[in-house]
Amino acid sequence: MGDIYRKDKVGDKLKIINKLFKKPWPYWVGGILLGILNVILLATTGLAWKLSTGFSYWGGYILQKLGIDVFEWNYYQVYKQNLKPGETLINNYYTVMIIAIVLGSLISTLFASEFRIKKIKNKKQLIFGLLGGILMGYGTRLSLGCNIGAFFSAIPSFSLHSWVFGIFMFLGVWLGSKILIKYIL
Repeated sequence: MGDIYRKDKVGDKLKIINKLFKKPWPYWVGGILLGILNVILLATTGLAWKLSTGFSYWGGYILQKLGIDVFEWNYYQVYKQNLKPGETLINNYYTVMIIAIVLGSLISTLFASEFRIKKIKNKKQLIFGLLGGILMGYGTRLSLGCNIGAFFSAIPSFSLHSWVFGIFMFLGVWLGSKILIKYIL
């Protein structure tokens, strides 16, 4: 009798784990959770959720290590203002956020048993992937943020630029999907 009861409890726990980690959540649940986490982040750090600035800081850090003084560049003279006193291009809020998101994504993928290393199919896929990444990175600097900072975090603050960003982001996704289907896949 005790074994049957224990097996039922273990089965119930597995069902909960499967429901939480193996199956996708509804979009509305994810949206509400992201909104709540964004408010908590803003309340605890005083900063909106944004990431791509951190990648530009990492690039600047690498260039500095190669002997290039990036603080002579207009971009870093203007945007190093986002760093708090004592923070550097590598030791800052953005680095913590980027590492936390990568680790959180990895943990989530491992819980869902969906982690795998995929082989690059061919050179064409590699070249288009690199080109797409470079264009995305360049675009985030032109628009002062990625889809998180310039759209997701900016919409709740009624920023006009976020609505313009959103319109062109969706147009870009639509156009990119057409190109992907016609020429790459």
